[in-house]
Amino acid sequence: MLHEHQKPQHHFDLRLEEEGVLRSWALPKGVPTDPRRDRLAIAVPDHDLDHLRYEDADKSIADIGWWQDEGRTDRRLLFVLHGRSESVRYALIRTDRGWLLHRTKDQPA
Repeated sequence: MLHEHQKPQHHFDLRLEEEGVLRSWALPKGVPTDPRRDRLAIAVPDHDLDHLRYEDADKSIADIGWWQDEGRTDRRLLFVLHGRSESVRYALIRTDRGWLLHRTKDQPA
């Protein structure tokens, strides 16, 4: 799920359902569209599953679908987002200063 927020400033939230909660990261500049340009991903507290379809005047669902775990370590989660119109492979990478969202060069067929 990808939420689009208008407040406090425009940003997106990436939410991955896992173990009965929505793991969540704020994406101040959205998802990366180019593998050469990673995007900041700020880990935020997990959300309840009822937040999956939540919308209000300042929050809308930008995309929804399912995700496929393709491997993980302590510092990286590789996954494919299967959205409404396309499937894209990303890696969430933990750095010493936080998280980055990376669009991989190799994409699903």
